[in-house]
Amino acid sequence: MPSIFTRIIQGEIPCYKIAENDRFFAFLDINPNAIGHTLCVPKKEVDKLLDLDEETYTGLMAFARKVGLALEAAVPCKRVGMTVIGLEVPHVHVHLIPLQTMANATFQHKVSLTPGEFEEVAARIRASL
Repeated sequence: MPSIFTRIIQGEIPCYKIAENDRFFAFLDINPNAIGHTLCVPKKEVDKLLDLDEETYTGLMAFARKVGLALEAAVPCKRVGMTVIGLEVPHVHVHLIPLQTMANATFQHKVSLTPGEFEEVAARIRASL
């Protein structure tokens, strides 16, 4: 059964898309730690980060860097944090989180956005790519 991220990539589930190329996909996290919290995933469904082949691993990191730079330009923050945990969805994903404090990185404090606010943030990040 495909992961929720594969279903998002295939267009079966809507998302706030940030970027896409032939191998990777980035979209806003719908349960964000901070405004602009973005997920970068390989289109190929692989459960664990270290199970990626080297080319996909380095490609994902390069893609996440590009998205992270756009995120940093679009969302005021002290820095963009990056984490890979991967326990909640069995599909490799890199979290890019705009950080003001360490609390933004704990996954214990969430922010709520309206659909319009998600769209506006996504558009700002896309415009910075």
